Amino acid sequence: MAILIDQNNRVIVQGFTGQIGTFHAKEMLAYGTQIVGGVTPGKGGMQHLERPVFNTVKDAVKATNADTSIIFVPAPFAGDSIMEAADGGIRYCVAITDGIPAHDMIRVKRYMRRYRREQKMILTGPNCAGNISPGKAMLGIMPGHIYMHGRIGIVSRSGTLGYEAAAQMQALNIGISSSIGIGGDPVNGSSFRDILELFEQDDETDAIVMIGEIGGPQESEAAHFAKEHMKKPVLGYIAGLTAPRGRRMGHAGAIVSAYGESAAEKIEILRDCGVEVAPNPSMIGASVAKILG
Repeated sequence: MAILIDQNNRVIVQGFTGQIGTFHAKEMLAYGTQIVGGVTPGKGGMQHLERPVFNTVKDAVKATNADTSIIFVPAPFAGDSIMEAADGGIRYCVAITDGIPAHDMIRVKRYMRRYRREQKMILTGPNCAGNISPGKAMLGIMPGHIYMHGRIGIVSRSGTLGYEAAAQMQALNIGISSSIGIGGDPVNGSSFRDILELFEQDDETDAIVMIGEIGGPQESEAAHFAKEHMKKPVLGYIAGLTAPRGRRMGHAGAIVSAYGESAAEKIEILRDCGVEVAPNPSMIGASVAKILG
C-alpha cells in the first residue's frame, strides 16, 4: 500500500504548458504516473505531451475523471489555483509552488473550511518537493531513482533532506512506502500530525522518519500525537541547531519566534515523547536501521 498516491491516481497538472510544468510532467510520466491532462487558462483544446489541455479544472475533471492535481502555477496565482482545484472536484492536491504569500494561504485555508470533511480536498505543500510512492507514482520534483520500494514512511518539511534520507536508506537496502513533502512555509495544507496519522493507518508502513526544522509548532504537536496515538516507531531529525533566534533560515517558516520553535527545544520535546532523534543528517539511515533491529 501507499498513502495519498499510487498507480490509480488520475492526475492533472495545473500550469501544464509552462516551462517548469512541462519539465516535471515529463519526469512524472517517465516514472509511470497516470497524468491524464493539464490546465492552462486560454489554451484549452490543445494537446501537450500527448495529453489534452483544458481552460479550467472543472473542465478537466469532467473530461478525464481526474481526482488528483499538482500545481506549478506562479506564486501570485497559485492560491487561486488551489481553490479552483478544491472547487473543481479534485480530492488530493500537491502545491509545489514556492513564494505563495502567507496571506493567500490563509485565504486558501479559510476557503477550504466550507467543505464537509468527506468532501474536503487534501492539500500538501506549498513550497514542497511533492510525494512519491516508489514503483507506483511520483507527484513532484524529486529524483525518483533514489527511492526504493519498502516499508518506511518519510514526511519532511525539507525536500533535500527527504532526498538525503531516501538515498541513505537505499544504500542500506531499506525501502520506502511513501515519502511526503509537507513544505516549508508557515501556512501549509497538511501538518506532520496529519501525515503521521495516515502512516499509522497504513498496513504496509512499519516505521516513519519525520524530518523537521526550526520554526513553528508542528514538530512538537506531532511528537505529542505520536506519544498518545501511535504504535509504530517514529524517528525524528530537526535541522537548524546552530540557527540564531529571530533570523529566517532557508524556508519561509524556518524562524524561531517562540519557545519550542528552536531545534534544541524541539529535540527535547521529541525525546520527552519517546521519539528517537538522529544526531545529524548523515545518521538518518543508520538510525532507521537501528530502529528496525
